[in-house]
Amino acid sequence: MAVIGLGYVGMPLAKEAVAAGLRVVGVDVDPRKVDALNAGQSYIDDLTDADLDHMLVSGFRATLDESVLASSNTIVICVPTPLDEDHRPDLSAVEGATSTVARNLTKDTLVVLESTTWPGTTDEVARPLLEASGLTAGVDFHLAFSPERIDPGNPKFGLRNTPKVVGGYTATCRDRATAFYGQFIEQVVPVSGTREAEMAKLLENTYRHVNIALVNEMAIFCDELGIDLWESIEAAATKPFGFQKFLPGPGVGGHCIPVDPSYLSYTVRKLGYPFRFVELAQEINERMPSYVVARVQRLLNRHKKPVNGARVVMLGVTYKPDIADERETPALPVARALLELGADLSFADPHVKEWSVDGTPVPREEDLAEAVAGADVTLLLQQHAAFDLDMVEAKARLVLDTRGVLTEGERVERL
Repeated sequence: MAVIGLGYVGMPLAKEAVAAGLRVVGVDVDPRKVDALNAGQSYIDDLTDADLDHMLVSGFRATLDESVLASSNTIVICVPTPLDEDHRPDLSAVEGATSTVARNLTKDTLVVLESTTWPGTTDEVARPLLEASGLTAGVDFHLAFSPERIDPGNPKFGLRNTPKVVGGYTATCRDRATAFYGQFIEQVVPVSGTREAEMAKLLENTYRHVNIALVNEMAIFCDELGIDLWESIEAAATKPFGFQKFLPGPGVGGHCIPVDPSYLSYTVRKLGYPFRFVELAQEINERMPSYVVARVQRLLNRHKKPVNGARVVMLGVTYKPDIADERETPALPVARALLELGADLSFADPHVKEWSVDGTPVPREEDLAEAVAGADVTLLLQQHAAFDLDMVEAKARLVLDTRGVLTEGERVERL
């Protein structure tokens, strides 16, 4: 089999397939990734160098050469699907990868798209590109969609034990894809078509997006009402039915929540009306970084200090705890706004060695205790396990805790 796109989705897939005894080749357009993988150097949080060494010993290799696809009986496309500057889906990577497959497509091959996208993409975009090869989907080759469900850094659920949704262009396509994934995934969930599989992924992340926006908006007005929302959330979470706990924060990040709901909103708008829940959630969640900066300003003002010239140390610049993934991290717009206000900014993050904002490097603090003791404000954006939070509470002059993990007091405010 071949995996196109050797990132956070493609490499865990390749790892499990190799472990199941499949012969796997990885294809990418980035020579740096290909060289690193073949040298045994992993750049993925969920793939250690030891994991990669085992894969290489078992026959895995990465290549820039698309011709290897012609000898692959299964091809899985795992390329990025970002948004453009206008929040519209950017399918250029999917279209490029699919065209590459079409140039090398042979009879009876299974082609699976895993990249998150709007419902109808597999049938309306990928299928015509593949059929430009002269082969017909459902007749000469098999076509399916199976949404990725990778959660980087999750110690409990990985690719193998997370149920895999599969939808085929035809029933035979679905059965072929189900059998393929069943070789190395514990539970495969077949659905009636590719659109249902595409929608399942968007529904999952839209659900999270909307509920995160709900508690983010509540955090803003609860602060003004003098209500400890964090305590209220924990109290509500004691209900054993009908409630799922979501927590506020400085914004949403990662490869799914800030992006996927916009794909669904784009689809609905083609019908002639907006998807109001998603667009409102987007507005609220995108507002959070500026709200965090406003809270920093307020905290400093209470102690008769301006932001301009204030020493601000940001703790954690990744989008989730205990990983190095910075994709769509809310730390970026927070830092951008603080720099524009004249803050003397630095960061501490055990998983990030270098960090910059729009090309401007931000100094990295090596000694956390010294950094928080010397800063006018410590801004906790991500609760990495490596952070000594007791020390932060004891030594920091002022703290804004955006994750609700510190004890609120005279010097500590929670979002």
